[in-house]
Amino acid sequence: MSSDALDPVERLAALRHEFGEHGGVNMSIEASTTFTVMEAGTMPDIFNGRLGPDAGGCFLYGRHFNPTVYVLGRQLAALEAAEAGYCTGSGLGAISSALLGLLDHGDHVVASDTLYGGTWAMLAEFFPKKCGITTSFVDMQNPEAIKAACTPRTKVVYTESLSNPTLRVADIPQLAHIAHTAGAQLVVDNTFTPLAMSPIEHGADVVVHSLTKFINGASDFIAGAVCGRADFVGSLMDLHLGPLMILGPTMDPQVAHSISLRIPHLPIRMIEHAKRAMTFAKRLEALGLQVGYPGLPTHPDHQLFSRIGRPEYGFGGLLTIDAGTRERAEALMDDLQNEEGFGFMAVSLGYFDTLMSCSASSTSSEMDEAALASAGIRPGLIRMSIGYTGSLEQRWLQLERALTRNGLV
Repeated sequence: MSSDALDPVERLAALRHEFGEHGGVNMSIEASTTFTVMEAGTMPDIFNGRLGPDAGGCFLYGRHFNPTVYVLGRQLAALEAAEAGYCTGSGLGAISSALLGLLDHGDHVVASDTLYGGTWAMLAEFFPKKCGITTSFVDMQNPEAIKAACTPRTKVVYTESLSNPTLRVADIPQLAHIAHTAGAQLVVDNTFTPLAMSPIEHGADVVVHSLTKFINGASDFIAGAVCGRADFVGSLMDLHLGPLMILGPTMDPQVAHSISLRIPHLPIRMIEHAKRAMTFAKRLEALGLQVGYPGLPTHPDHQLFSRIGRPEYGFGGLLTIDAGTRERAEALMDDLQNEEGFGFMAVSLGYFDTLMSCSASSTSSEMDEAALASAGIRPGLIRMSIGYTGSLEQRWLQLERALTRNGLV
């Protein structure tokens, strides 16, 4: 990473602020579904892609571009060092649209064998059956396996910056080199590490997000985003073949407005998430538990994350505990939620309270037994998204008591 590269927050601050319609410090919500053209001859040029919000035209229709959603896309592009960004109604809407924008019938994907279950199902089952697009799942820590899996039809290498739920770090510079050598593009899901990692600065072509998680931060909106080159993002909005336009995973402008207001607070939130996760991980390791957290020097990818990440934002807000069996994992989570009030059993992450789930039987349950074993997702693996409510010591005592009662320490 170049020493003179702008920090994501600096890039966001350099973006022109959008004032409200009447001069308010916050941008207005544009609730219109359709937009007026002032001259009749303008409309054919917009439909043919010759004019648009950035090309001497205007807005057309809410499924195509909406001003409020458009501003949020620009904010996310600034955070990700991308030329452009656009927002969708969900994270899977963003992932599917980005991939369909890069892939045609008969194309091939090389993907990490450890992915969010919904993404795995899309690549392993939906795309082959519905689109004629196939995927080879490989260990992203094995560059030779990735190279061997590439074929002349490989158009995308797909990974998560921090794998869900095993928290292995993708070597993005290495993956970008492999992908580009094979004539493919690297797509990275950066949902787990906003600010802490900037994949485009390390060679990724496209970054996708589930905004539902850390960027939103309150678990009240489902949303997603695609960031990349301006020509690519523009192609997703093409009126004939653009997946975002044709399939219609449209973000509501009121959702975009609400998420936009939370982005300035993202650095503060991510730093606190990471601070608490690091403290808990160190203490859990000292107690002898099998804990996964990339901030620990004992984590296999600690040096890699330290090299390609941004240390001022920490090592992320997620950690894992291996309770050994599903039964022991469920007993611990029951105790933590119902006896201690430590957090909630829920499948999402990035909330201000701690959320926890047993991944093999929840967020990774779309994967079959062989895929779970290959990914190293064990039955008793608990994924915790560490929140920042209560004091750190209060939450630690709750966790320690539950671990002791359940015979894990």
